[in-house]
Amino acid sequence: MEEKRIKEKRIKAALAQTQIVWEDQGRNYEIAGKRIEEAVSQKAEAIFFPEMSFTGFSMNTDATKESDERTIQRMSALARQYQISIGFGWVKNCIAICGKCENHYTVVDSAGTVLSDYAKLHPFSYSGEDFKFQGGSALTRFALKGIPCSSFICYDLRFPEIFQAVSKNAHMIIVPANWPAKRREHWKALLRARAIENQVYILAVNCVGEIGGVSYMGDSCIIDPDGDVRAELSGTEGMMVLELTDDVEQFRGEFPVKRDRRESFYAKLY
Repeated sequence: MEEKRIKEKRIKAALAQTQIVWEDQGRNYEIAGKRIEEAVSQKAEAIFFPEMSFTGFSMNTDATKESDERTIQRMSALARQYQISIGFGWVKNCIAICGKCENHYTVVDSAGTVLSDYAKLHPFSYSGEDFKFQGGSALTRFALKGIPCSSFICYDLRFPEIFQAVSKNAHMIIVPANWPAKRREHWKALLRARAIENQVYILAVNCVGEIGGVSYMGDSCIIDPDGDVRAELSGTEGMMVLELTDDVEQFRGEFPVKRDRRESFYAKLY
């Protein structure tokens, strides 16, 4: 009997490293449209933008908050037009409920359907984000081209427990950010650590340039489950497009670190 072959799951993904125009949604929407066109021309099936993609990391929620989900509507329309999945960040107005906003990252598929709408779990209190934003209360799991995925946002990168939780299922984790240049070595080290310890692909997309008085170097990258950087872009606007094969289960089978985890013991430590 002929052996049954398992079809490999692949995705051609693009990371758009942009210099976000400060608090100017209209201009950033225009830039995003051009980046999406460019990604499609390179046959990308998904494109991911940085945290707070169309405003920059701003505490001025009066200028950035949305009650009408206009960014989701705008990106969903572009996804349908260009037949591409899109990941993007925006600010949700929750003031009437809790007195604060939420920092969201949403992924829509090529039909414009929302696959994931994640609220950042850990507001960055060092910069005062916690005064304007409440933390989310749920993890996210979704699939792109049959590949199980999850996403976190920027400062979440410093909290390894949540990565372990989603990587029980997820093979690819998207990490959008506005991560400042002065802590770029932390960014690089933590991304590699999260990939290695969870045996997943990490797709990290940051902004670049001077934005709202803060300097960013980008350092967007794609890291495989062995911690090898497959692609990286630093210090300039641009886009990376790379086809990835979901070989995570094979990798974990050959080097079964997760099998040795003792989660019932770890729980007692808390």
